[in-house]
This record gives sequence, structure tokens and C-alpha cells, in this order.
Amino acid sequence: MAMTAMTKTEAAAADFVLSPGARVGIVAGGGSLPVEVAQGLAAHGYPPFILLMEGEADRRQELLRYEHGSLALEQIGSLVATLKRHGITHVILAGEIRRRPRLTDIRLSLGLLAIVPSVIMALARGDDGLLKVVTRGLEKRGIKVVGAHEVVPELAAGEGTLTAAKPKQSDWRDIEAARLAAKAIGALDIGQAAIAIGGRAIALEGIEGTSGLLERARALRGHGRLAGKTRGVLVKCAKPGQELRADLPSIGPQTVEAAHAAGLAGIAVEAGRSLILEGPATLSRANALGLFIVGLPAGEPAHG
Repeated sequence: MAMTAMTKTEAAAADFVLSPGARVGIVAGGGSLPVEVAQGLAAHGYPPFILLMEGEADRRQELLRYEHGSLALEQIGSLVATLKRHGITHVILAGEIRRRPRLTDIRLSLGLLAIVPSVIMALARGDDGLLKVVTRGLEKRGIKVVGAHEVVPELAAGEGTLTAAKPKQSDWRDIEAARLAAKAIGALDIGQAAIAIGGRAIALEGIEGTSGLLERARALRGHGRLAGKTRGVLVKCAKPGQELRADLPSIGPQTVEAAHAAGLAGIAVEAGRSLILEGPATLSRANALGLFIVGLPAGEPAHG
């Protein structure tokens, strides 16, 4: 079943959106996503230009093999000029940016001055508000922003059960409860994930991210209200109205390990709107630990 689900996703490569003359840049934050996007682009015949975000990109050795440059968050005003200097026509925002630029240290330019009020408002609104401002700002200046899942479609989660283990009927109740909770906090731009055990949401993702959420769930196993309850599910899904070209929900081998440590039975993500990083390793580890991974049809209720 895993092979069938992955093949559906890989078949989307036929819809590759880049024209032959495209020059793709990757604004690279932390984690494995920038590396996998770069490898996928190169395999498709589009060797990328990597713009490493200083203090954020942590897979430098794997990224430095491509043409590259670097930029501090406080130099964001020169982002467009830097990309245009290297002939970039399309850009992908990939990887984690853990801190926010200090507004007092931002080096202003005439172009940036025009959008500073929007940036300040976006910082107040949260992650997705800021991503939308950055995306619109780039596109107004002639650089098309594309999502990792659009140009490297094999990274997107396929639909259906992707592992040997399958959800039980009780797991589907947990999936639906966690999905509803994740959508609710997503609408407030708080997080993208929730955990349900015994048919009810017991933990929601906050600023600490999915790893912190799973650590809290692990600690909650000793809570009186969860005594004797087993299994449970982590659900990650895009926020309602989310800018899908950046910050899509993602899971990887570490997510699987942490879910297992928290005593969960599996993980559910939205098919086509979530990324499975280090896909073969992630599915292999889930199979070894007996966890299921399910790709849910986007926008539809979970069901058994």
C-alpha cells in the first residue's frame, strides 16, 4: 500500500510547473527541507541557487555544493536585489526560521520602507501573516514564489495509508478529533498540529512546535485522566487560509520517533498539503515501530 500511495504523489511530477528557462532560488532555513528541495530540483534539471539564512540554515555542507550566498534576517530589505542579481525567476521558501528579525536592526531600503508597516502588522498577526507579506512583496517585484510541493511533488504526502500498519476504528475517532482541534488552532494562526487520545484532543501545538507538543503528550501519559488509555494520534494539517507556498506541515523520522515515545499509534497528515521529509527513512522507521502514517483527503472529514 505504501508503494501505491507514494506512486500517486510521484506521478504529479508530470505537472512540473517550471519553464525550461527558469532559474530557481531557495531561501534556506533550518532542517532537511532545503536539502531535499535542492536535490529534487537538481534531479529535475534545475540546479538551484541557495540563499542561506544566517544562523538558521543548519545543513550547510549539503547546501554549499550548489551555487550559494547568504543573508542575515536583518538584511531582508536586500532580498529581492540579491535574487535578481543572480537571475532568479522563481523562489522557494524552505526550512525553519526560528527567530524574527529585530526591527530596530533592519537595514532599510526605499523598497522596504514601503512595506515596513505591513511587516510590523504581519509580525503581530503571526507566522502566516508574515509569510503572506513576504510572498506578495516578492511577486510584486517580479519573482514568482512557488511551493516545494509544486516543484518537487514527490515530497508531498500521498493519499491513503502509507505504511504497513493501518488505523483501527478507534484511531479514526482520534484522527477526526485531532484534525478538528488542529484546524481550530490553525484558524487562530497558533499551530498546525494536535494530539487526540481516547476520542478527545488532549494537547495542541503552540510556539514550541511539534517536537514540544509530542514531549508534552509523553509527559501527560501519567495524568489521571489518561490513566489506562492507550494509542492516540498526531494530526498535522494546513491552517485555514494558509499561504500554501511556505511553511506546509511536515513530518520526518524524528516525528515518528517522538510519536512512538509518546505512546501514539500513528500520524495523519493532509495529502498533497503536507510534506514527508526523508520519505523512505520516515516510512521505514514507522514500519519498524509499528506506527501508521495516513494521508487524509484535504478538506474532508476523517473516516474509517
